Amino acid sequence: MKLLLVIGSDDTFDRVSYYTTSMGFDLIRYRYVLKSMDNLDEVDPQGIIISAQDFPWHWKVLLQFVRSERTKEACPIIILKGIQFPLEASSKAFYLGVNGLVMEALDDPREIKRLQDLLRAAIPAQEQYRVRRYFEDAWNRFGFVISNPVNKLLITGRVTHISAGGISFYPDGIVSMKDIPVNRELPGCSLRAGEAILSPVCKLIHPGRVVILEFLSFPNNEQAMLEAYLQGRPQ
Repeated sequence: MKLLLVIGSDDTFDRVSYYTTSMGFDLIRYRYVLKSMDNLDEVDPQGIIISAQDFPWHWKVLLQFVRSERTKEACPIIILKGIQFPLEASSKAFYLGVNGLVMEALDDPREIKRLQDLLRAAIPAQEQYRVRRYFEDAWNRFGFVISNPVNKLLITGRVTHISAGGISFYPDGIVSMKDIPVNRELPGCSLRAGEAILSPVCKLIHPGRVVILEFLSFPNNEQAMLEAYLQGRPQ
């Protein structure tokens, strides 16, 4: 499955890529709107995300161009908006055929869930369990602890999203993560999934109030155990 990202900011691309590659999408990025339009037929994406922050005028052009040939069902389009995105622009976007609007910062679990929900229609049924879920219900039993590789202190936090590919959570103390560099491998992690205690090796993808980590590896059959638990969870 191909997802076309028309995004100028590298930070925004990193955040969006984390929450979409975990859903099984292959990402194709363009920094220029006109270039993405020229190559639309060749790329043939199953979904499109464009930043209105980076392209405040051209997102309308892209939206009209795509909708002239592709329906909302065939190719969902999501606009990433900033705080200053006006109400009239939102109305115009829905009139032109956008599937939804999402805050570009992606620092709110509700916005992350909205992004993934809008893209879920493009995912085959057999792959649905890989879509990242938003956990806050009593039946979901997750816990996560990181051993800081710099000072060896334990970092706890509340899990917000998880998939077979990675995890995001709110650390109890954001200061405790500040000395860990991006892309640092973290071997001292402990993940509770139901009754199982797993030991993934992780990599820090995005620091901040919501910390994002990628699962690099699991010992023995722990990857299969996590996937089985995720597949059995309610959406």
